[in-house]
Amino acid sequence: MGLRLLLIVFGFFSGSVMYGKLLPKWLKGIDVTAISQDKNPGTANAMQYAGVPVGVLCLLCDLAKGTLPVMLFCALFGLEPTFWLSFAVAAPVLGHTCSPWGGGKGIAVSFGVMLGLLPGSMGLLFLIGSYLLFSIIIRIKPHGIRSIVSFAVFFVAMLIWERHTFLVYGALLMCAAVIIRHLPSARREYEARHPAISSTEDPLAHT
Repeated sequence: MGLRLLLIVFGFFSGSVMYGKLLPKWLKGIDVTAISQDKNPGTANAMQYAGVPVGVLCLLCDLAKGTLPVMLFCALFGLEPTFWLSFAVAAPVLGHTCSPWGGGKGIAVSFGVMLGLLPGSMGLLFLIGSYLLFSIIIRIKPHGIRSIVSFAVFFVAMLIWERHTFLVYGALLMCAAVIIRHLPSARREYEARHPAISSTEDPLAHT
């Protein structure tokens, strides 16, 4: 129990390190949370404002901070049928989205977590397939809404095809964290594309 709990805490704090904010600041002197529209310390903003090389480095670090804790847990305990596995899967994503240093949206680290579960789970293929489906075939815009739909469909795929029940529980926690973090930006994006009518015509004007 003690080692399992320690690995879960390690996964949380691994996820909480915001490379998308730290690396652009260290390497380029740029605070992406200060200059980006959505204030998100993520890979996309790092790439946009600090350049492709820095963005790629942030992406690799965000993938690794999800992959390594999960791989370590699975190497020691396997895909054991306990809630420890569920929390180990969710911990890096929860660490990222709830980071004490300003949480992000959790997309890249989620891919990293699923990568760490290979070959015991095909969750990575479900997540990639979901994103490709709504990015290429059934195009959903803007990005925030696409991410919410993609993670919802990913969870449904896990619910149907994943044979490890406790991985499904972990995916539920992970998807809930990502979707909740995307809701404010998705709402702003939707309102920007569908502005509300600021005034209505007075029905008595023509009487």
